[in-house]
Amino acid sequence: METGLQSVHDNLKGYYLKGEKQMNTNQKSERLVKAGVAIALIVFMTFVTGCGISRKLNRIWMFSSLFDETEIVENFRSLPEYCPYHLVKKGEKEYRFAEAYRQLPEKFVFNNKTYSVKELLASTWTTGLIVLKDDKICFEEYYLGNTKDNLNISWSVGKSFVSALIGIAIHEGYIKGVDVIVSDYVPELKGSGYEGVRLKDVLQMSSGVGFDEDYSAFFSDINRMGRTIAMGNSINEFAAGLERERKPGTYNHYVSMDTQVLGMVLKAATKKTTSHYLEEKIWKKIGMQADAKWLVDDMDMELVFGTLNITLRDYARFGKLYAHLGNWEGEQIVPKEWVLESITPDAPHLMPGERPLLSSYKMGYGYQWWIPEHPKGDFMGLGVYGQYLYINPVKNVVIVKLSANPDWTIDLESNEVEKAWFQYLAETL
Repeated sequence: METGLQSVHDNLKGYYLKGEKQMNTNQKSERLVKAGVAIALIVFMTFVTGCGISRKLNRIWMFSSLFDETEIVENFRSLPEYCPYHLVKKGEKEYRFAEAYRQLPEKFVFNNKTYSVKELLASTWTTGLIVLKDDKICFEEYYLGNTKDNLNISWSVGKSFVSALIGIAIHEGYIKGVDVIVSDYVPELKGSGYEGVRLKDVLQMSSGVGFDEDYSAFFSDINRMGRTIAMGNSINEFAAGLERERKPGTYNHYVSMDTQVLGMVLKAATKKTTSHYLEEKIWKKIGMQADAKWLVDDMDMELVFGTLNITLRDYARFGKLYAHLGNWEGEQIVPKEWVLESITPDAPHLMPGERPLLSSYKMGYGYQWWIPEHPKGDFMGLGVYGQYLYINPVKNVVIVKLSANPDWTIDLESNEVEKAWFQYLAETL
């Protein structure tokens, strides 16, 4: 089985906001001015529409400092306090991991350089780390005030949960297969860049839709998306407003709204919220520790591109599920064939390695899973500012590393070192 993930950081233009340290004084002042303008707009709109001013003001203010060095750690474990959400309820019985704790190697070598694990964890602002070997916890630790009970924002690791739900929905007959056209399930996508696009191309971040993720540009798509959410407007309408840039299925370009479209298709096909479907098909079946919180817009639609909030151990439970190719203690929760398809690139633009004419990245891509540049039977979900769900079924190793690293978008060396460390651990445990 050839599977894997490398790192989304390579040529991404900084997924959510550029780190505070990346900004010079003028940029910081400019951001404050923009935040002030946004707040003024919220006040005006609230006055006109009669909406709740307090919640929106708090939300827009929180978003304006979301990734600041002084706020980022606390923000990553407290977003549901500022934003509406759907609850994903746990089941009656919690799955308990067996424990076989051990010391992790203190150092490792990558590219002929020796790295200290302790220094790596500290320099990347790690908030939680858990390592499973043969389904047993062999290491678990929390940092920077986090605890085992904290819910932690997934960012784009949440995309991999959506992939699992799409696979289940296809297996249950709600969706006819990966070759269906997304606009056939979601008519509001007709006339947009997603009209006529296959579900498979959306799953593989190859929709052809244009999307600018430059956070330094006030009118970039990613910043317009953030303002859409903060101001209480529809994320689905935003996705339906995007235009085509390339022929679908020919180029791997990371577009967070592709995952949002997956959520739209899932909701239209199942007639259920994504949160309820997750609760019914995965959460209660694998004995999650805690209720999850999935953020929604003011239209009550989940922001499925990356706002699932769960505990460290529950990330590990989902990792265990995929380490066993969708099987949980003898019950096939996610179809095995779907898991294998999800982690196997099947076209030139999706293969790992340098391919500048076909992809923006060196890593490969599957159905909302990343494949390392040098795969070793492994794959990964990855979120901005240092959220990692690393899985190696061959070695039966799962590693979850949660971070709140304000330098993540600019510290490319550390990003490479982290992924190399995961592969090293999987080989040596």
